[in-house]
Amino acid sequence: MTTAKPEDAVAPNPEGLREDRILGGRVRLLQPVDGYRVAIDPVFLAAAVPAMPTDLVLELGAGVGAAALCLATREPSLRVMGIEIDREAARVAMRNVDLNGMKGRVDIMVGDLLRLPPRLAPATFHHVMMNPPFMPAGTATPSPQGGKARSNVEGEAQLADWLRVAHTMLRPKSNLVLIHRADRLEEILAALQSRFGEIVLFPLWPGGNRPAARVLVRARKGIQTPTRLAPGLVLHEPDGRYTAAAEAVLRDGAGLIL
Repeated sequence: MTTAKPEDAVAPNPEGLREDRILGGRVRLLQPVDGYRVAIDPVFLAAAVPAMPTDLVLELGAGVGAAALCLATREPSLRVMGIEIDREAARVAMRNVDLNGMKGRVDIMVGDLLRLPPRLAPATFHHVMMNPPFMPAGTATPSPQGGKARSNVEGEAQLADWLRVAHTMLRPKSNLVLIHRADRLEEILAALQSRFGEIVLFPLWPGGNRPAARVLVRARKGIQTPTRLAPGLVLHEPDGRYTAAAEAVLRDGAGLIL
């Protein structure tokens, strides 16, 4: 997936962080100069959440808060809670919450999704969103940078665990939204079976007749409606520029209808 070019950036500060701007400059994002850096995936993830005013959203694996802040910017009346296992990433995420004036609306806490903090009550959330590590444990050499390794390669919590926890936290008939690699769709669908229905697969096509590397998936807890393959969205023009549809999401904060 192509890395999003920051619309604006300042020089790194003494903590090794740099401030970038995403969503057309409306979201300010501190993130490490070295280590995992936000690409376009969390922006598209947030755009795919069919949130309404006053909804309560949970993000599993919130990182430095990019998806949560994008969603809260698009829908100013909802609340987002996030859990992040990396203590330093969670600390930066809460700084980003303050930087964007969203304290009280976005709350990122340190925690392990296999041992959720007590303040996260089951069957509470209207939506759960996630951008899990793409690589299964043992299939790739982890980065020596701990934060980057946790973002890219599964640890103790495997993909089926992420989906199980999402099911536990959702209200009945509510939405799970995730972005993942297309080559793990079989595994995702197997884990969703019997727990979720009304599953929508929304490919993000890179353009140039190339196969989709990323797919957005939306599913509803306890619904039996059959799975549907959506047309998806083409990201790039032949010259490499983003398409107008992609720009609407990345710069204008448009939502996606899956």
